Amino acid sequence: MNISSLKKNISIFLFLILFIGGPQSIWAQEINANVTIDRSQINSTSLGYLDKLPQQIEEYINQYEWTNANFNENERIKMSLQINLLSVEDYNFKAQIIVRSQRPIYNTTRNTVLFLFNDEEWDFEYTPNRTFLHDELQFDPLISLIDFYIYIILGYDFDSFEELGGTEYYQRAQNILSLAQSTSAIGWSRSSNQRNRAQLVSNLLQTNYELFRAALYQYHREGIDQFLDNPEQARNQIISALEKIQQAQRQTSSNLLFDMFFNAKYRELTSIFEDAEPQIRLEAYNMLSNIDQSHLSEYQKLQ
Repeated sequence: MNISSLKKNISIFLFLILFIGGPQSIWAQEINANVTIDRSQINSTSLGYLDKLPQQIEEYINQYEWTNANFNENERIKMSLQINLLSVEDYNFKAQIIVRSQRPIYNTTRNTVLFLFNDEEWDFEYTPNRTFLHDELQFDPLISLIDFYIYIILGYDFDSFEELGGTEYYQRAQNILSLAQSTSAIGWSRSSNQRNRAQLVSNLLQTNYELFRAALYQYHREGIDQFLDNPEQARNQIISALEKIQQAQRQTSSNLLFDMFFNAKYRELTSIFEDAEPQIRLEAYNMLSNIDQSHLSEYQKLQ
């Protein structure tokens, strides 16, 4: 996927197809979402209406046009939402949600995890026959949280194709956060818990984390996307990206973005370097064991 000039050229091609009476649409929506709900912690037997909720969320996400970019079917972002319901009173639910997104690795049939986040504090109302309407000017505890994470994962995706390319989408997530903070909704305020929505989007928009975001681009577009054609050069680019992450760690105070990155990537990183030349493998081990000690046992496979 080329986010700028290539897509303009493709748009001309699309116009010609439409002009001569060809297919009416060759583009897909940006996201292919899969939603699961675990209600094993709730004892109520009158929650059959929840059976519709996963499909409603999926249709809401998959059918809405979130950007002006053109995505081919094989370029769609794979997104999964795992919703764990903790309690219910009337139609008001307390829940946790795990948000995960993947994007294709170019020239392969594989995907790479871009975003992985466990949000532990979510209250929302869901009633039978509820409708889903997209309105970013009105806060809704259920829909606004979905919108928030859509824009976060779009930001990550665009960052992986263009250096700092996701800023627009992080700003949209920030707008939703600001709207939420004007209410008493749970989970949106800045608190002593540094691993929350406010901290997440704040870090992504701070200038002292731009080096981390530049590393996202280098790791994905100049690293793993090129791995099949030139693994040695790709590994060098990935080591350079890790050096950027190390530098960003030294000039920032929160580990949230770094921990999220390595939680999503540690096995992938090991597989990237385990077949490298001994010197490169050792260089990768020394770097990774220094900047991500929480997965040291995995990186020891590189010794």
